[in-house]
Amino acid sequence: MSGGAIVYVVDDDKLLRRALKRLLGSVGLAVQTFATADAFLAHPLPDRPGCVVLDLRMPGASGLTVQEQLARADRVLPIIFLTGHADVPTTVQAMKAGAVDFIEKPFNDQALLDAVQRALARARELRALRRDRQDAEGKVATLTRRERQVLALVVAGLPNKLVADRLGASEKTIKVHRSRVMRKMRADSLANLVRMAQAAGIDGEVAATSHPGGRVDHGRRRES
Repeated sequence: MSGGAIVYVVDDDKLLRRALKRLLGSVGLAVQTFATADAFLAHPLPDRPGCVVLDLRMPGASGLTVQEQLARADRVLPIIFLTGHADVPTTVQAMKAGAVDFIEKPFNDQALLDAVQRALARARELRALRRDRQDAEGKVATLTRRERQVLALVVAGLPNKLVADRLGASEKTIKVHRSRVMRKMRADSLANLVRMAQAAGIDGEVAATSHPGGRVDHGRRRES
């Protein structure tokens, strides 16, 4: 049911770590505990869905520092903060930085379990989005410069004739490029092509409006 997920518990309270390990284990979740933020950050993390139940204030690095380090390392690990002394500015900072929840001690067991399930669902969603992005970026990398230009304009909704005018090429040439783009991107429809372009961070709207009233690549009018 957990889908290979793991929950990391980082808290300097030994009794609380044990209690959380029992609670989370009771619903079939794998749990790993750490007494300090530094110990958690030094631990190699496996490539699997997970989240962090993290004490806000601990000796050494704080929970916010852990949040910053994970973001800097681009690790997909949603965070649930635990605290016995919450304040509004800290809560706002943590939530703006992507925390899933902010739970004050003492907490309700079910509320914590619900927050963990939300965090794990978010982790799986983010990992799927990352896989889609990496796959799309890999396919875009196989395109030539002109094919990337065609892709950007096509996903912006421009018909072949306007793409040809924008790029200073013939409509026939654009059709050839478009066919190659579809093949290299392994897109079986325009909708699929648009989805992959968006995943790769290609902004068709910007491409469509970046040269108003003019053409790009004037010196390569008939590039094939």
